Amino acid sequence: MTITGNGGPREQPQLNVIAQYTKDFSFENPNAPKSLTPGQQQPSINIQINVNATPLAETDVEVELKLDGKAEADGQVLFAFELVYAGVFRIHNVPQENVHPLVMIECPRLLFPFAREIIAAAVRNGGYPPLMIDPVDFVGLYRQKMGDIQPPQPQAFA
Repeated sequence: MTITGNGGPREQPQLNVIAQYTKDFSFENPNAPKSLTPGQQQPSINIQINVNATPLAETDVEVELKLDGKAEADGQVLFAFELVYAGVFRIHNVPQENVHPLVMIECPRLLFPFAREIIAAAVRNGGYPPLMIDPVDFVGLYRQKMGDIQPPQPQAFA
């Protein structure tokens, strides 16, 4: 608890992780074992990242971090993956105007290392070197998404 300037108590803002889990995952290795032979050219890897949020209760929200990726070389798909990694977060004492950015920036930032590890392990288990996805600029992703849509309503999370 902290004391505000007028001497009254004020609760600190809180963001708690209630749960996190793999909601959906698929890994495809369509051209194995041919694609695993030595001497393959460096693949072109394309990854799309999306964040969605769904309110569950007044203080709880489910945040989904979706990563879709594909590696191609010589016009063939080496591997492809789709992961939806989610978490349930509880938010207390956060000003309403800060809730949407908190949900769409900080929550996926907390989920990302776990999603990255799931993908790295799947790619490694598919016979390739682990795919170490670069850190994501969730602030930039949020700004881009907000530029594409109208400003959110106070209760909107996605």
